[in-house]
Amino acid sequence: MATLLCEGRPVAPVRIAASRRARYRGLLGEEAIEGALLLLKTSGVHTLGMRFPIDVAYLTKDLSVIDIIQMKPNRWSRNRLTARHTLEATWGAMQNWGITRGSRLLIAPEPGCCRAVI
Repeated sequence: MATLLCEGRPVAPVRIAASRRARYRGLLGEEAIEGALLLLKTSGVHTLGMRFPIDVAYLTKDLSVIDIIQMKPNRWSRNRLTARHTLEATWGAMQNWGITRGSRLLIAPEPGCCRAVI
C-alpha cells in the first residue's frame, strides 16, 4: 500500500498493480475497494465479472488526469491512446477526493519504505 496524493494532499490509500497478472486480476472477485487501485501500463479497462461500479481515471506518464469515467459492471472502456496508467476506485470516490481532469496525482510510499513508488 501507498498513499494517493492529489495536488500534493493525501486523499486515499492506493494499491499498485505493476505485474501483468496483477493488472489482469484488478478488482475482480472483490466486493468493494478501500481507496484506489493504480494499474501501471494500462490504457483501458473492463468491469467484466465485477460486483460494483467504479470510477476510472486515465493518467499520463507523469500521473496527470486525462479523463475520468464511471463504469457499471460488465462493460469495456475505450482505450485512451495518450493514457499510460489507469486509476480505479469506487463509484463517486474521485469526485469526493477532488480529482478532476487535469489534476496532478502523486504516489507516496508507505512510511519506512526506502524509495519512491513512482
